[in-house]
Amino acid sequence: MSASPDLISPRSPRVSAARRLARRNFRGKERLFLAEGPQAVREAAAHPDTLVELFATPEASERHAEIIGEARDAGARVHLADGQVIEDISTTVTPQGLVGVCRFIDTPFDDILAARPKLVAVLAHVRDPGNAGTVLRCADAAGADAVVLTDASVDLYNPKAVRASVGSLFHLPVAVGVPVERAVAGLRDAGVRILAADGAGEDDLDDELDKGTMGGPTAWVFGNEAWGLPEETRALADAVVRVPIHGKAESLNLATAAAVCLYASARAQRASGGCRSVTES
Repeated sequence: MSASPDLISPRSPRVSAARRLARRNFRGKERLFLAEGPQAVREAAAHPDTLVELFATPEASERHAEIIGEARDAGARVHLADGQVIEDISTTVTPQGLVGVCRFIDTPFDDILAARPKLVAVLAHVRDPGNAGTVLRCADAAGADAVVLTDASVDLYNPKAVRASVGSLFHLPVAVGVPVERAVAGLRDAGVRILAADGAGEDDLDDELDKGTMGGPTAWVFGNEAWGLPEETRALADAVVRVPIHGKAESLNLATAAAVCLYASARAQRASGGCRSVTES
């Protein structure tokens, strides 16, 4: 497939349509979202039936010729665009010259349950898109089987969340808009133990590891960045676990705490039966 003519004007209908995807209501209506930068576009092109269009400056198309080729092989329409067009579509301060338009790729929650997951991250009341994307990246790195965003959490396809995931959005199943009660009940029925991560938790992560209670299927529920988990959500869990602070730090931020918890479970599961392998890339 050959590239389309240069899109010189930011007023082009295709540019206008892509620009609108920065807004949640348009993303929901069109079921499309933006993936910016070479890493995200490469991952989108590799994900079946996902990349619809790609806007690239001539410089970026030469610098990332292999990504352009992968996009075309994936069936995406490639547009060569000047820098002003990319700036108008992009939501970053310093665009990298590549912006993809992608189809929604979230997975039905029932499909996640049917796969009998061993490790799941549940984002309940997480409002910051950067944190949501970073937790998704941590879950991917720890070898989690799925991520669930509740209906009280940020939009998965917020451009900042997509960027913060650094491509991990395309690597593992993610369910969206699931009420936290349904998420917990469904996972528990699937044989998954529910652990709520909270700085004021009654149980200590080190103690849980020492007791050998973390080797089975586990879902970690992570709460709001500022006020954690509400009591009604904590009450749904089998245990409320805090990450121990051995030094003088006041607390850990959400993404750091999530990484600690997910890796602790991954290590315990590997030790208890070799059900997963967590290695450095």
